[in-house]
Amino acid sequence: MKLKMAAAVLSLLGGVGAGAQGTVLPVVQPLSAIPFSPVLDLTSLDKTVDPCVDFYKFSCGGWMKKNPIPADQASWSVYHKLAIDNQQFLWGILKDDAVAKDRTPVQQKVGDYYAACMNTPAIDALGMKPVEAGLARLDMITTREQAAHAIATLHHNVAGSFFFGSGVGQDAVDSSTEIVEVGAGGLGLPDRDYYLKTDAKSVKLREQYVAYVQQLMTLAGEPSEKASADAKAILTIETALATGSLTVVERRDPHKIYHMMTLAELGGLAPGIDWAGYFKTQGAGAFTKLNVSQPEFMKAVQAELMTEPVEALKAYLKFHMLTAAAPYLSHPFVQANFDFYSKTLRGVPTMPARWKTCTGGVDRMLGEALGQEFVRRTFSSEMKAKTRTMTEQIEAAMKGEIEGLDWMSPETKVEAERKLHAIRNKIGYPDTWRDYSTLEVKPDDYAGDAVRAYRFEDARNWNKLGKPVDLTEWGMTPPTVNAYFNPQMNDINFPAGVLQPPLYDAKEDDAPNYGNTGATIGHELTHAFDDEGRQFDDKGNLRDWWTAADAKGFEQRIQCVRDQYAGYVVVDDIHINSKLTSGEDVADLGGTLLAYIAWKKETAGQKLMPINGFTPDQRFFVGMAQWACENERPENLRVSAATDPHSPGFARINGVVSNMPEFKNAFQCKAGQAMVHVPACRVW
Repeated sequence: MKLKMAAAVLSLLGGVGAGAQGTVLPVVQPLSAIPFSPVLDLTSLDKTVDPCVDFYKFSCGGWMKKNPIPADQASWSVYHKLAIDNQQFLWGILKDDAVAKDRTPVQQKVGDYYAACMNTPAIDALGMKPVEAGLARLDMITTREQAAHAIATLHHNVAGSFFFGSGVGQDAVDSSTEIVEVGAGGLGLPDRDYYLKTDAKSVKLREQYVAYVQQLMTLAGEPSEKASADAKAILTIETALATGSLTVVERRDPHKIYHMMTLAELGGLAPGIDWAGYFKTQGAGAFTKLNVSQPEFMKAVQAELMTEPVEALKAYLKFHMLTAAAPYLSHPFVQANFDFYSKTLRGVPTMPARWKTCTGGVDRMLGEALGQEFVRRTFSSEMKAKTRTMTEQIEAAMKGEIEGLDWMSPETKVEAERKLHAIRNKIGYPDTWRDYSTLEVKPDDYAGDAVRAYRFEDARNWNKLGKPVDLTEWGMTPPTVNAYFNPQMNDINFPAGVLQPPLYDAKEDDAPNYGNTGATIGHELTHAFDDEGRQFDDKGNLRDWWTAADAKGFEQRIQCVRDQYAGYVVVDDIHINSKLTSGEDVADLGGTLLAYIAWKKETAGQKLMPINGFTPDQRFFVGMAQWACENERPENLRVSAATDPHSPGFARINGVVSNMPEFKNAFQCKAGQAMVHVPACRVW
C-alpha cells in the first residue's frame, strides 16, 4: 500500500553495495545495445531429459548448467539476466548524462543523481552525518507522546518503516475515489512469520537479526552494552507487531484489508497518536473517512506505544531510521546492511558493483525520467503496435473461453465479458511522462537526493487525495522486466523492458513468441479473473458479481490447482504454500491456454513446418517454458516460499503443461507420466 506501507528495507529493492567484497566480480563495461538472445534457445535444452517426465528440466537444463548464479545475486533467471542487461545499457546512458555539457532537464536529473551515487569517497567522508540531526531529535524524546509525534515526522521525511504506514490509494469499493489508507508496517524482517516460527532456522535468523540491529546501533555511536539491550527491545516490539498482523495469505483477501472508518474511529483504535496532527504533517487535505487495512494491528501499535519503555520506543525509531538510511551512508553502514539482508537472508556472497547500485537507484527514484531515455532507444512504435495486436487477440480468446464455459451461468458471463471489454491495455510506457521539474537533484549530495526524491514522491501521492483517479498512471518504470494487472484500475501493464529478446522478438516465428510473451499477456489478463481479481468488477470496484453457484464452481476448480501445487517441494521440506500462490498459478495456466488459442487463430491456414526438429506446437511450449529458466540459492528459496505469491520456476512450467492436453499431444506423452496430471485442472 503505497510508498510508506512497505515493510521491506530499501536494500531488498536493489543493489546496495559500495563495491565488490569477497568474490571478485568480472569487469564489465556499459552496453551500447541490449544483447540479443533467441526466444527459443536450443543450447538451453537438456535433451537427455524426457519432456514428458520433466518438461522444465528438458527446456531449461542446459541454461541452468551454463548460467550459474553470479556472486552478487540471490537468484539468476532469464528475466533477471535481461534486467541486468537493461541496467547495463542504462548505465551507459547515465555515464553520458552525468558529464554531458548540453543536457535536457531530464538528463540533468538522472545524470546528477547517478553521479552523486557513484561518488563513494564523498559519501564515505560524510560518514553518518546525513542522519545525525534526525538521530539527535530522537535522542531528545523523553515521553510517550513525543515518541508518537516522532512517527509522523519520520513518515514525512524518511523512506523507512515505523510502526505502520500511510498513503493515498483507490477506494476498493469506489475505484473512482482516492482515499487515505493506513496499514501494517514496522518490521525489519520480511514477514510476520519470521518472528513467530519456532524451528531452528527461524530461531537462528532472529539471533542474526538482533546482531545486525546491535551492529547498526553501535556504528551510530551507542556503547556495545546499550546497543545489545536496545536490539533485544527492538525485537520485542517487532514481535508484538508481527503477532497483531494478518498472515500473507489473509492479506490476499481484499475484504480482510478493507475497513472504512472515521478519524475518530481510528483514534479509538490507537488513541496514543494525534491523528489530526499526524495527517497534517503528511500534507493530507481534508477527508472524512479512511481505510484502516488491519484494525487489530493498530491495536497492537497502541499497546506498544503505551506499554513499552520510552527508551525502547526511542531505540526502535532510531534503528528504523538507520536501517532505511544505511544504503545511502558510508561504507560500514552499507556493508552491515548488505551482510544481513543480502548475505545472511538471501545467501548472496558478494556486493554488486557500484554501477548496479546507482543505476538501480535512478530507476527506482526517477524511473519515468530514466524511462524516457530507455524508450527512445529501445522501443519502436512498430513494437508497440505488434504487442497491442497480440494482446487484443488474447483478449478475444478469453471472450471465447468465457462464452464456452459450461460451469458459469449466463448472468455471470455477462458481467465477466463486461469486465473483459473494459480492461485497458497499457504497453511500453506512459502516455504522459511524470513531471520532475520541482525535484532538486544535486551531483554532490547522494543522501540528500534520496531524501528529496522520497519527499517528492510522497507529496505526489498525498496530493492525489480528493482528485480524480489518474487512469494513465503506471506502477512500474519502462525499463522494468516485469508486467502486472491492477484490479482497481482494471488494466494490464507491459513495460518496454519486458518486450525485448529473449522474451519477445518480432523477427522470430510466432510459435515461441506466443508461447513466451503471449502467455505473459494471457497471465496478466487471467489475473482479472483469478481468486483475487474476480472479486472486482469492470470499474475496478470490490463487488460480488457472481451467482453463488458460479462462485462455488470457481472455487472447486481453483482448489484442484491448489491441491496440485501444494505437492511441490520448494527447498528442504518446505512445500509451496498454494493458498499464497494460487492466483499466480491460475494465471500461469489460463495465460498459456489463452496464448495457445490466440496463436492457433493467428496461424490458421498457414502451413507451419518443423524447425530444428521441433513441430510448431512443440516450439510454442518450449518458448513458453524458457522464460522461466532459473537458478536460486536455497536461502532465497526459503524467503520466497514464505513471502512470494509466485511458485518457483519448475512448478510454473510443469504445473501448467501437465494440465494441458495440447501439450500431451504435442510431445505424445502417455498416461502415468509426470507431465500428465490426473485430474487435469482447468479454471478458464
